[in-house]
Amino acid sequence: MPSNTLRNHKISTKLTRLSALFAMTIGVFSISTNTQVQGVSFEGERVEVIVPFKEGGGTDTWSRFFAPYLGKALPGQPVVVIKNIPGGGSTKGANQFARRGKDNGLNLLATSASTQFPYLLSDRRVRYDYNDWSVILASSTGGVVYVSPSTGITSAADLVAKKDKVSFKYASQGAASIDLVALLAMDLLDTEVQAVFGMKGRGAGRLAFERGEVNLDSQTSSSYLKKVIPLVEEGKAIPLFSFGILDKNGQLQRDPNFPELPNFAEVYKMAHPDSTVEEGYKVWRKFFIAGYVAQKMFFVPKSTPEDIVQTWRDSATKLVTDPTFLEKAEEVLGNYPQLTNEQAEQALQAVLEVDEKSQEWIRQWLLKNYNAKL
Repeated sequence: MPSNTLRNHKISTKLTRLSALFAMTIGVFSISTNTQVQGVSFEGERVEVIVPFKEGGGTDTWSRFFAPYLGKALPGQPVVVIKNIPGGGSTKGANQFARRGKDNGLNLLATSASTQFPYLLSDRRVRYDYNDWSVILASSTGGVVYVSPSTGITSAADLVAKKDKVSFKYASQGAASIDLVALLAMDLLDTEVQAVFGMKGRGAGRLAFERGEVNLDSQTSSSYLKKVIPLVEEGKAIPLFSFGILDKNGQLQRDPNFPELPNFAEVYKMAHPDSTVEEGYKVWRKFFIAGYVAQKMFFVPKSTPEDIVQTWRDSATKLVTDPTFLEKAEEVLGNYPQLTNEQAEQALQAVLEVDEKSQEWIRQWLLKNYNAKL
């Protein structure tokens, strides 16, 4: 479970650090190590990356995009393969990595906010500890909420105007997963949403949307760009809002990858034009930050020898500053920072610093709305 040291950091320090990290543009890095660690080679080896979600979701898309590039960036150019272990909102695969992950540099775990949130909320399914892992790379990202045209909703403003006339169904992998950002957002807009639990990832939720089983969905940017934009172009999905991104002052702004969409702060203001900001919105913002500033990460066990860890980090740093990679990454993942070395470490520590008061607020909200006892 998270240590008291992490939990007791001041929130203002956390927000300042997170804002600075999130506001950086891709390619602006202070590379702390420019020379590959001598003597470490992965030639002839096979690297296995555990993805604790089904194929087709945001973390799977992200991992499969990075895999061949990482293989080429590492000395010896090993084969990098993906192994999907879905279940428990990602806790099954993360627990297995915690038990069986080898510290030889050939085992990695890919995580997302759906791995972070159960850990932060002391979910009883969690048998892993982020303090037992060393981060190799962290990716910021965004997310988009969209609906079926069958709802009759055509925009965020339309949603606010018709919120009492439409009910929604949302296919979820669990209320304590990354889905809580979308579910809490819709609750704060005073909409009626029935969550259908049991999905093994956001990819499964999207497929339920495509089959017409639900009429509301959300995806992280990588999955949205690759899987949902075609649905929008075919008139099968109506985007409502993005969650937004933080500027250097910690203010929520429109996501530059979706500039035509209002961010959630704008939509919240539409729904509550004359109200002061409620506690629920403040908590939403903290979990949005915790879930999206370092939304996806690669880890190795902390017991991995330092020269191997540094080789991984140096290779990742070299990769994310390569112009060819950056061009392709923007197309597939969106224009977000890819953090390595000290910046990845700082992002990891910051996102694990959600204060106890906010954690308890979320626990009570989950219990009240979904009877979720963590």
